Amino acid sequence: MNKPLNEQLRPIPTNELERLKALGEFDLDYLELKKSMNDLSRLAAKIAGTKISLINLIDHFTQWSISSFGIDMSQMPREESICQYTISEQNISEFEVPDLTADDRFNSMDYVRDQPNLRYYFGIPLKINEEFSLGALCVMDPGLHQISSEKKEMLTIIADEIVNRLKAHKTMDELQAKVLAIDKIKNRLAHDIRGPISGFQGLAEIVRIQGDQNEMEELLEYFNLIEKGSRSVLDLANDILTQDLSQGENPENLIHGEGLTLQVLAGKLEDLFIPQARTKGVELKVELCNRNSSVPFPKNKILQILGNLISNSIKFTGEGGVVSVKLEMEILGLQQILNFQISDTGSGMDQTKVDEILNGEGSSTSGTKGEKGYGFGLKLVLHLVDSLHGKIGIQSMKGEGTKIQISIPIPY
Repeated sequence: MNKPLNEQLRPIPTNELERLKALGEFDLDYLELKKSMNDLSRLAAKIAGTKISLINLIDHFTQWSISSFGIDMSQMPREESICQYTISEQNISEFEVPDLTADDRFNSMDYVRDQPNLRYYFGIPLKINEEFSLGALCVMDPGLHQISSEKKEMLTIIADEIVNRLKAHKTMDELQAKVLAIDKIKNRLAHDIRGPISGFQGLAEIVRIQGDQNEMEELLEYFNLIEKGSRSVLDLANDILTQDLSQGENPENLIHGEGLTLQVLAGKLEDLFIPQARTKGVELKVELCNRNSSVPFPKNKILQILGNLISNSIKFTGEGGVVSVKLEMEILGLQQILNFQISDTGSGMDQTKVDEILNGEGSSTSGTKGEKGYGFGLKLVLHLVDSLHGKIGIQSMKGEGTKIQISIPIPY
């Protein structure tokens, strides 16, 4: 067995925590990397004239060999590795051990005393910047060996190429994540504007069916609803499409953004969803608590949350029913709390269905007029409320309607 180095003698970089974080940000698949690095480990051995070459990444516990030439190796404990010395200091550009058998740090290691009986080591840190090295490119040989300065320079070029490929892997992963995020936003956009647009279509259909029986005053009211609602749909689409993908769903980023007030929010909700409600013969009431109604707050996600819930209530409320929305803001010390309540006189749900929704397991069902859903409206609401550190509660009885309450804290 190898004699483990004393923990205090292990060469730990002074910025080790930051180095490990940098390695973690690459989120590398060590097995997958072998396919893209094997040509470089082989080339390094050929240039150096050694029998063995390794490309190693080093985390807190383990040295991971993401590519090897001349030896079959995938990992070893960090404290037994030579490459830990190669990355131990920021100003190290190379680390060479001419004779491992004569060095007390390594002469008791299995790989020196037994097969492959290594004697020579030369390593170059894989630096992603001036501060951090993710690991090392190393060449080794069971015989005494020398490498010229010209060949060392060529090995440095290979090390730089390894780093460039690692960065390329990271960039590709980030781009793929952004593509997925764009698809998610596209689906969200299609879902969120479907309800309002169907409302405009419904109003136009009413006008077409009534034909000459339409009163001019009634026509003007319909056209006014369509015009105001169209502007609000454009605003909603713009809110969704202009989200900064680089910020992801970080709650700290979601709380910042262009200001909104409850007064403005109430107007937007009426413009967006009264046409949809009227098409079904449903009355939509938006009630505003005047206290703090003009205090601005970030609008991120609020329209999407309420829009999904209102559309859902309209979907499950029959003709002659009512959907009520209450908007309120509390200010407690340095914190704003937005309280929203959406209630309807619709078909309601049993407790089993409520529990499924709150657990993110609800599936799409048809509305009172057979309206189709895509199954992720309420799941999206749960996700958005959770991302804002909010709370959601649902009260419902089969045949008696549903009441949903949401509370979202926002720094004042």
